[in-house]
Amino acid sequence: MAMRRQAAVALIGPRQVGKTTLALQVAERRDALYLDLESSADRAKLSDPNLFLGQFEDRLVILDEIHRTPQLFRDLRGLIDRGRRRGRRAGRFLILGSASMDLLRQSSESLAGRIEFVRLNPLNVMEIDRQPPSPLSLWVRGGFPDSLLAATDQDSAAFRRSFIQTYLHRDIADLSGTRLPAETIERLWRMLAHNQGGLLNSSKLAGSLGVSSSTVSRYVDLLVDLLLVRRLKPFRTNVAKRLIKTPKVYVRDSGLVHALLDIHDYNALAGHPVAGASWEGFVIENLLGVAPPGTQAAFYRTRAGAEVDLVLRLPGEDRPWAIEVKLGLAPRPSRGFHNARIDLTPSRTFMVGAGDARYLVAEGIEVIGLRELAGMVAGRLA
Repeated sequence: MAMRRQAAVALIGPRQVGKTTLALQVAERRDALYLDLESSADRAKLSDPNLFLGQFEDRLVILDEIHRTPQLFRDLRGLIDRGRRRGRRAGRFLILGSASMDLLRQSSESLAGRIEFVRLNPLNVMEIDRQPPSPLSLWVRGGFPDSLLAATDQDSAAFRRSFIQTYLHRDIADLSGTRLPAETIERLWRMLAHNQGGLLNSSKLAGSLGVSSSTVSRYVDLLVDLLLVRRLKPFRTNVAKRLIKTPKVYVRDSGLVHALLDIHDYNALAGHPVAGASWEGFVIENLLGVAPPGTQAAFYRTRAGAEVDLVLRLPGEDRPWAIEVKLGLAPRPSRGFHNARIDLTPSRTFMVGAGDARYLVAEGIEVIGLRELAGMVAGRLA
């Protein structure tokens, strides 16, 4: 946890990615004060924030579910500034909250120069042991801790169904500040899961939902802002090619993809048409989840069929990495992939399959396992 410059660190992410457990562990290790702002009793303690929090200047204060009391940011600014004058410059507050646009805006405005944001993504392949849970379980169940660590596949699926319903019927309205039609949002979410990794076609989605294209765009924007959906932009290059310029869309957590499509275990997933696209999204999310700040991510596709699933430009590197994702133990590069390499001239080229072996499959193209490539992207492996 970086607490170098700022006096407050905000952890922003989907509601149930284990942030409360993390907060309680930090509280135990650092003799911290933990306040759950979902609790009316803890909110009552902050009826006069300056009086209450001023008594704990020498302790870390953890404020969980901060989106329930956004007005608190104004008081935190004064507390932080008074502490700075007494030499307390960093590590005073750990702020936890869901991915609310208003929360991000209010915290940025009120605590400008005093806060560092850390996004809490679901668990990735580098954060789990091989057994148990295995990377295969991580793909099937997704990275929400309660889903991944559930006793059975049925329990895991039940958690994800409940998560989806909670988001639809409470959190989306709370976090967006607008009452939106839950049924329409759910249908859109399921359609995006069916089209996992496909090009975003707002007009087609609008026709199926019976709404306007602008409404679809607004709903997709909302799901992106809530960290539930990723919009992967096309890679822009100066090559004289007719490029696809429409973004691709992924439901970010693979477990939610499967829950939205009523896929409950590996046996059902293995024979489902979405399996390949689900694996592609899973790999992309794992790699981007460990990529260093400043990494640029895109996909490359021309109208002539040249294509790369993920183009990564890591900080400080002039040329990108080209990464193709295939569900299988022995992936083979396609002609379109070879043509894309000619266009992009990447510094390194990888094919990520479902196995762990690493070997050259063609000149300049390595087959590699997801865990090892994630370590390379994170800068921990060569």
